[in-house]
Amino acid sequence: MKKKKDENTEVKILDAAKNIFQSKGMDGARMQEIADRAGINKAMLHYYYRSKQLLFEAVFTNAFSLLAPQLNAILNDDSSIEEKIKKFTSNYITFMMKHPYLPNFIIQELNRNEDFILKMKNNTGFPNLEKFKKQVYEEVKKDIITSISGEQLFINTLSLCVFPFVGRPLIKALINTDEVTFNQIIEARKIEVANFIINSIKK
Repeated sequence: MKKKKDENTEVKILDAAKNIFQSKGMDGARMQEIADRAGINKAMLHYYYRSKQLLFEAVFTNAFSLLAPQLNAILNDDSSIEEKIKKFTSNYITFMMKHPYLPNFIIQELNRNEDFILKMKNNTGFPNLEKFKKQVYEEVKKDIITSISGEQLFINTLSLCVFPFVGRPLIKALINTDEVTFNQIIEARKIEVANFIINSIKK
């Protein structure tokens, strides 16, 4: 029972921290506010996480560790580049619809602490592009797709998936839409982005 209680407390802390970090950013978040949101006292919060930085990293790592292995598996399976693009786009957008704060988390932390992502890079499951890049090279060589590097193709795909989440308020204002319609547009992008990228590299 004690172990279960501890796990439940940690889940409450991470969930509270996620919401506070999402709305106020790393610098605006306060440990007392996170403790209050989690329904615990500040001493208990510090027992689990000694500093706000460690708590931020835990929230980020918890979410990223769910996504990274999925993307890594797609990039390194034996399917074609076209199939990889379809699966990557669908998985990434599906995940971000459930965790819309994550892209801004990454940008906030990179602006604050460039070394943070280097620690993440050493974790098992961090996406490895080597097979993807070689596969793009081979498909270009075989005249299956137009001339493009693996790096550029990956950046193009990732950018089209990421920006709507990072620029959500701006996009909603520009296209004059409400939250429900915006989410429908994002859902449709699972196919739209994949088709756009695939059509751009098709021979």
